[in-house]
Amino acid sequence: MSGIMMKRITIFGSTGSIGTQTLSVAEQFPNQIKIVGLCAGRNLRLLSQQIKQWNPSYVVVSQEEDALELQRQFPAVEVSWGEDARKELARIPVDTVVMALIGFVGLLPIVEALKEGQRVALANKEPIIAAGALFEGLIREYGGQIFPVDSEHSAIFQALHGSLAEVEKVILTASGGPFYHTPMKDLSLVTVAEAINHPKWKMGKKLSVDSATLMNKGLEVIEARWLFQLEPDQLEVVIHPQSIVHGMVQYIDGSLMAHMGFPDMRMPITYAISYPQRWPLSLPRLNWREISGLQFESPDYDRFPALKNALEVNRQGGILPAVMSAANEIAVESFLSGMIRFDEIISIVLQVLENTVQKPVTDVNSVLEADFRARHQARKLILLDSGK
Repeated sequence: MSGIMMKRITIFGSTGSIGTQTLSVAEQFPNQIKIVGLCAGRNLRLLSQQIKQWNPSYVVVSQEEDALELQRQFPAVEVSWGEDARKELARIPVDTVVMALIGFVGLLPIVEALKEGQRVALANKEPIIAAGALFEGLIREYGGQIFPVDSEHSAIFQALHGSLAEVEKVILTASGGPFYHTPMKDLSLVTVAEAINHPKWKMGKKLSVDSATLMNKGLEVIEARWLFQLEPDQLEVVIHPQSIVHGMVQYIDGSLMAHMGFPDMRMPITYAISYPQRWPLSLPRLNWREISGLQFESPDYDRFPALKNALEVNRQGGILPAVMSAANEIAVESFLSGMIRFDEIISIVLQVLENTVQKPVTDVNSVLEADFRARHQARKLILLDSGK
């Protein structure tokens, strides 16, 4: 493939859903992608297989004992552990840092990568939701970039043409998840297995639950605000069950640019790595003869209050997005562990928000403090509600 430039990448969250799909992309381009570093949690079995296959120079894990075990297995690889090691890995010069860690833990590595002027391919939305204004400032100061990996944000990025002043609004599509037509009285009976069984996308458990509550779409609205420098009233969500149209941009002359494609995360992952080039992917193509119709409808905010609440939090800004995201992480973890019901997830988030005093985001510490307090309060509420 002449003309395709070699890309050196580091993957944070290499054993998760986005991380493994990124490595699947790398398998299609073995002469164009070099894996420089891998960062993962405690799935040592899969991480060891990845190290054998990709021979990275650097590996970072969460726990010291895991680092020592991997260092014994792979003496030629520099293995380290913990938060400081994650930040150091983010500073190592590469073409793209793929950020696919779960939740807020990706904040500090992203800050370090942007300070080094790196391109960050962002699949880990919680940090930009909490600290979007800070990231914007770091990009201006150091010249880094954030490229979206979410299919919807990648679609918007590709549909944007010309000046942002010409954009009237941006429309994010949502499949509606597995419970869009489930009777509301039955939402309290939803099991973990049902909640993580997304009808269209292959995702991790946390993201699957967020998609089932539609909190994920609310988080994506906040993310889009910072990625594309939009005002809250320029963002809209529509339900599109087929997941064929991933995003739309409406311009001030009334024209509408829509991005369509087969629902596969490897497409936006590849584009975030290859941009400004497009690389040929061996993925299924849309068959127009099999598309019988595309449906669009407004969200049901009564059924999914998480989305309505997220839109309001986006309008208010300040520390509230960080608080909402943190409380949601704890609530989802508690649902996955069987401590609360599915319909109690948003109830916990709303209670934490109601008890929060609004403040501006001034620096990283203000975000970290808001996140810490929200998590503490969410855990306290969950324990009180469970009678423990």
